[in-house]
Amino acid sequence: MSRRTLLRGAAAGSVLIGGIAVSTTAAHAAPAPRCYTRTEWSARPPKAATQVIGAPDHIVIHHSASPNVTDYSLAAAYAQSHWIQDLHMDTNGWIDSGQQLTISRGGYLMEGRSKSLSSIRNGQNVLGAQTANQNSHTIGIEHEGIYVSENVPTALFDMSVLTCAWLCTTYGLDPHSAIVGHRDYNSTQCPGDVFYARLPELRDRVAAVLFG
Repeated sequence: MSRRTLLRGAAAGSVLIGGIAVSTTAAHAAPAPRCYTRTEWSARPPKAATQVIGAPDHIVIHHSASPNVTDYSLAAAYAQSHWIQDLHMDTNGWIDSGQQLTISRGGYLMEGRSKSLSSIRNGQNVLGAQTANQNSHTIGIEHEGIYVSENVPTALFDMSVLTCAWLCTTYGLDPHSAIVGHRDYNSTQCPGDVFYARLPELRDRVAAVLFG
């Protein structure tokens, strides 16, 4: 039985073995962390209808390449979500924020593209614009800041662990194969050399939440 099957079964509390439902402790269902909705941070409406698609098979880790601010407040997290949305809509010409989720340097999880949160809760995804040529099968997490030479704040990294564990539970994903960096798909420095070097740690910590 694959780990993906075990993860999907764990979310429901059992797996099918020989056609019989058997409870399993092989994986734990990670709960959804607090996610601040687009309504809460007063997002602009998208320019066009958001397309709801099937479940992703990879979680793409990004950094926003914005300044590494020391304001870790919720208000700063709201401001970052506005900055990203304005950049993506007004400069990049996209219909909305490109990514589905954002984590601030203070560790606040924010909804990105319209309908992202409801789609995740339904085991689906929305078509984003966060990983060129790979958007149809990936979900993206934008992490506030730039991590080319500076380390990732503890609060941000801890929330990334919880968020990835929740997504792996929801979609039945193995963190060791599902969590990737933006640069694994596209020619970019994202998510920065320092953050990218910590992806093995991120995968291991997510696995510890699910299988520890």
